[in-house]
Amino acid sequence: MNVRKFIAATARDALRKVKETLGPDAIILSNRGIPGGVEIMAVAARDMEMMVATPERPTPVRRPEPPVRRPEPPVVAPGGSEAATHASVAAAPALGRSAASPPNSAHPGSPVRAPMLAARPLPADSPRPEAASVGRAEADVVPASVMDEIRALRRIVEQHLAGFAYGDQARAEPVKTEMLRQMLDAGFSPQFARELLAGLPRELEAGSALAWVKGSADQCMLTIGSDTDVVDRGGIYALVGPTGVGKTTTTAKLAARCVLRHGARKLALVTTDGYRIGAHEQLRIYGRILGVPVHLARDAHDLRATLSDLQHTHMVLIDTMGMSQRDRMVSEQVAMFAQADVKSLLLLSATSRGDTLDDVVRAYAGLRLAGCILTKVDEAAGLASSLDVIIRHRLRMFYVSNGQRVPEDLHLPNRSYLLHRAFKDLPDGSPHHLDGTEPGLLMASSGAWAVSAGGRGG
Repeated sequence: MNVRKFIAATARDALRKVKETLGPDAIILSNRGIPGGVEIMAVAARDMEMMVATPERPTPVRRPEPPVRRPEPPVVAPGGSEAATHASVAAAPALGRSAASPPNSAHPGSPVRAPMLAARPLPADSPRPEAASVGRAEADVVPASVMDEIRALRRIVEQHLAGFAYGDQARAEPVKTEMLRQMLDAGFSPQFARELLAGLPRELEAGSALAWVKGSADQCMLTIGSDTDVVDRGGIYALVGPTGVGKTTTTAKLAARCVLRHGARKLALVTTDGYRIGAHEQLRIYGRILGVPVHLARDAHDLRATLSDLQHTHMVLIDTMGMSQRDRMVSEQVAMFAQADVKSLLLLSATSRGDTLDDVVRAYAGLRLAGCILTKVDEAAGLASSLDVIIRHRLRMFYVSNGQRVPEDLHLPNRSYLLHRAFKDLPDGSPHHLDGTEPGLLMASSGAWAVSAGGRGG
């Protein structure tokens, strides 16, 4: 809602500015005296109607403003206020011109005006148009507390309608409704569940429908296989991600995997983490065990020089500093790798919420993301949220990490196992189990139920 502030020396001047800027139907939100004048907060009627749905009403016809106003003597009614005097002054020229000249008449050298609808004079006791609009603006003040109550009532109505729609769909398509419940219970987002179930055939039974849903999710998942393992292809890869996702440990696992296949001379390790105490030493210990050199790059210049020296190495792994996805230093890290021919692997923790993982992916979207590595799979109760994010953002999964052992606990993704974990239903006694019409309310709160209910013919 675009709220405008108007300041003038008098209330009459402030109201005139409101009418000229926002139109005669503007709604006054507040007015107060300030040193040297008056301050009015107002909003256009069309902006208020976007926030609160109002019954349709005929659009008032506005007379076109004349290009030049001729000064007229003020008309002051007995006992009238300053605002009423101003309204009469504004109304008098327009009424005088309407009565004096025909609607479609044009003087030489003047533009042709649109027809005037009010060609006959108004009764003496009828309110002037401008005065009525000013009075209506003053009467249509909507306090913020009233707007909050209207929004709360709207949410309640939407939830009730969502419950009715969910009940209707449960009776019309019980299998699809059950699949929706299972996906929401497992932790999939309403958006992904809605899109995946849009094409579910109506004639399938529950068992066949679950197999169809898993098959559709499998087709959407991007992974690498043994023939496309980056350890065999080589290249320069930076492991990036927020704090605590296991970047240094995963770097050591990939390094050990490369050494076992190609030897220590084919690999080099680089760290850009010069902030954490002992971070460089931790990777150096892994390098000493594997017989691999470890280099420290403090900035973009050091990184380019180091990578230039290692250009003939089969594989270079870069361990980066962990930081919050909302830290401004993420953009600095993105700029550092943008200046070098570095591909990035984003580490996502399977224990994080889906909205948190969405935030992480958006923060690192500026990098040349080759794909992602799913970590802490052994610590997660379910994999639906993490797989949901990976599928929706079209990230290719390179590896799955499920423990601290180096290098044993790093595997190529097993799609059947991951989907089995993701679609595992919650026990009935779980506090996270959705019951009754709660799936419909969840879809309504996410803004997704209307589309889901509309796709009944799927």
